[in-house]
Amino acid sequence: SLHDALPIWWASAAYRVSNGNGAPVHSSISFDLTVTSLFTPLLAGRAAHLVPESRGVEGLSEMLVDPGGFSLVKVTPAHLELLSRQVPRAWAPHAARVYVIGGEQLLAEQTRFFQDAAPDAVLVNEYGPTETAVGCCVYAMPPGRHRSGPVPIGRPIANTRLYVLDAFLQPVPVGVPGELFIGGEGVALGY
Repeated sequence: SLHDALPIWWASAAYRVSNGNGAPVHSSISFDLTVTSLFTPLLAGRAAHLVPESRGVEGLSEMLVDPGGFSLVKVTPAHLELLSRQVPRAWAPHAARVYVIGGEQLLAEQTRFFQDAAPDAVLVNEYGPTETAVGCCVYAMPPGRHRSGPVPIGRPIANTRLYVLDAFLQPVPVGVPGELFIGGEGVALGY
């Protein structure tokens, strides 16, 4: 069906949002990061927990401790670093099942606290510009594999295609730099 082709439905199923306590919504409704936090839990019949805007990342870290148990938390790498200093190590395993991290390049160093303190949590590097409904490819970090350096952006999600092309819009061989082109159901009209 059409709704199964859309990235937000894919995310709700792929991140198993029906397991857990929904998701905290800690960013402005005008920020594309909010799409995953707000809509995936609602599609799965779970709650979207609104963090008061005035509380910022401190409000998010407090919510990860009480009530905690979230299905997913969508954050930027900078948020993840701040949370690593604010969430008590003993509570980290109970805060969330999945951390979806996007918005800027993710470095393994930024994930180290959650890799160590919450080894059962899934850390997902989600890449995608706003024009592709936020996430168009993902990489779930294998536990303990990445300790430093950039984390790969991964593979395309369902109904998405990625192409690495040269200046003449021709595919480049594996390992040759090029420009990333994105196609599929999640690309906004006009792009």
